[in-house]
Amino acid sequence: MTTIAFYFDEHVQLGLAEAMRARGVDILTTQEAGNTGLDDRRQLVFATENRRSLLSYNTRHFAKLHNQWMNIQRPHRGLILSDQMPIGIVLRRLMRLYFSLNAEDMQNRLEYLTGWK
Repeated sequence: MTTIAFYFDEHVQLGLAEAMRARGVDILTTQEAGNTGLDDRRQLVFATENRRSLLSYNTRHFAKLHNQWMNIQRPHRGLILSDQMPIGIVLRRLMRLYFSLNAEDMQNRLEYLTGWK
């Protein structure tokens, strides 16, 4: 079982990345990857090529992209979508997901953090 490695969309708080790193989680942000400003499809391609599940607050666009990819049987490493909430709430829910699922579980999966209370 491989633990989930995350790729954070550019709108996810950098403080969340630091809080998760402090807990030993593998995080790469859009800013660190030099991908600020890339469109959603290219962000998902990057995450997939780097074997990372993507976290975004852009729920509508990424849910649509997930469905498009599944319809053409194009794999990805997982999408985690959330409304923008205080860091503490997102952190708690994301850590619950992290300890419940592994990288293999996340393959082609669409998860909403609202379900991880």
